[in-house]
Amino acid sequence: MTEFNLQVEENNKRLDRYLSQELPDLSRSRIQQLIEQGNVQINGKVCTSKKINVKIGDRITLEIPEAQPLELQAEDIPLDILYEDDQLLILNKPAGLVVHPAPGHPDGTLVNALLAHCPNLPGIGGIQRPGIVHRLDKDTTGAIAIAKTDIAYQSLQAQLQAKTARREYLGVVYGAPKTESGSIDLPIGRHPQDRKKMAIIPIEQGGRSAVTHWRVLERLGNYTLIHFQLETGRTHQIRVHSAKIGHPIVGDPVYSSGHSVGVNLPGQALHAWRLKLQHPLSAESIEVTAPPPRTFTKLLEVLQKRITLSN
Repeated sequence: MTEFNLQVEENNKRLDRYLSQELPDLSRSRIQQLIEQGNVQINGKVCTSKKINVKIGDRITLEIPEAQPLELQAEDIPLDILYEDDQLLILNKPAGLVVHPAPGHPDGTLVNALLAHCPNLPGIGGIQRPGIVHRLDKDTTGAIAIAKTDIAYQSLQAQLQAKTARREYLGVVYGAPKTESGSIDLPIGRHPQDRKKMAIIPIEQGGRSAVTHWRVLERLGNYTLIHFQLETGRTHQIRVHSAKIGHPIVGDPVYSSGHSVGVNLPGQALHAWRLKLQHPLSAESIEVTAPPPRTFTKLLEVLQKRITLSN
């Protein structure tokens, strides 16, 4: 149990705002949760209202219970760490690693690995767990950010919602786009017949706005290396958008029926290449580049060699 004792020196400030100001390492939502759970006292009396105004001279006690362990086993799975400090962690995720435990994948996930790597997590929302701020599909590789604290989780989520965090991907697609760049602005939602798939769904039918910007990096005959930048982060967004414009991601087992390219790919040739964000506490700009896996670079080498031989 951690305890904070404060004496108010200003009038008419809402309790949750006052505590957020005095305890910047705690997010506003975490403070509100602690108030609602009866962990805040004003002048010796429990207060469960976040909206009450504090007055000069009020004595406030806030207790933070020890984070409860997550009911998952820590597993010693190797991690390729690109950046780490006491607030956040950025990893280069390999293909085949599921991010969250789920039916069919109860263990062996990124969360299990993180619990072993960070055994002393303060946790998110009172639970001793890492904060997965954005996800990568099982077979999509590359940079993924993980929050270690409540304040980092709130900050990174806000950056994604405000579209100030920049996420760039590399993908190899079938075919040759007619233009050198473009944007795809088509809403995405759950496929009406196949619940494991996503699809282009009108907003009035439950789809959510989805915007992907793309530009050609290298033309490789009937294949193209493309740089993608996400403006939104819907499930399977790049994969669905690419397939919709007639250029599905090579090796995509769900959205592509393309033929084999002669390279044994673990899944779709899509890699989260670069991630740029602000540090949750210092606001310093952090930019990491995740080297593509060998299968991705080998695919490019094979396609480049074919072009050379055909010329």
